[in-house]
Formats: sequence, C-alpha cells, structure tokens
Amino acid sequence: MILRRVTDVFIYGSVALGVMLLFQLWFLVPVWLFYSVTLGWIAYFMTAIAIMRHHEGAYKVAFLLAILTLIVSLPQPEHYTIVSEGINLASVTFIVGSILQTCIIVLLAIYFLRKRK
Repeated sequence: MILRRVTDVFIYGSVALGVMLLFQLWFLVPVWLFYSVTLGWIAYFMTAIAIMRHHEGAYKVAFLLAILTLIVSLPQPEHYTIVSEGINLASVTFIVGSILQTCIIVLLAIYFLRKRK
C-alpha cells in the first residue's frame, strides 16, 4: 500500500514537472517538437487521472511511458550540453525528470513483482 502511494506521488510529480517542461520548450524548440512532447504529456496526464481513479491497468501504461520518456530523452546530446553549462532551470528539469522516470520504473517493477506473488 505504501509502495503504491509513493509511486503515485512520483507519477503526479512527473506530470507536474511536465508542465514546467512545456513552458520551457515553448521558447526553445520547433513547433512540431513542442506538439509531440505535449502529446506525450497528455498521455501521462490521462494515465495519472486513471491512477487517481484506481484503475490498475494504468500502472502498466505509466511504466511504459516512463521507459519511453527515458528512451527519447537520454540519447539527446543537447540535453547533456544544457547540463554541462551549469545549473539552470532547463538542466534541473532534465535531471529531476530523469530521476523521476527512473524511480517510477524501479518502483513499478517492484510493485509488479510483489503483486505477482
């Protein structure tokens, strides 16, 4: 029960951080990229709503979205350039977002393993 609540908080935190990311991206990236990130955020937001309403299947979707987010985000050299420039809002957003996604993956993996028993 506690594991699920902590996981929920991380998922809600990821959605909230996504709002900050969208505000930053509006000024930094081409429109097509902004809209594709916005679609991903909407998927995460809808998943968070489903989790809030206690739909068990939404955890699987959150797990996949966290993995997809890292797969898309981590290989981008621009992100590491931003981080190497020092601490600023963009670098903190990238670092905290990556940590959140990793925590969500780990917590949900533990949740799925415990639920399977």
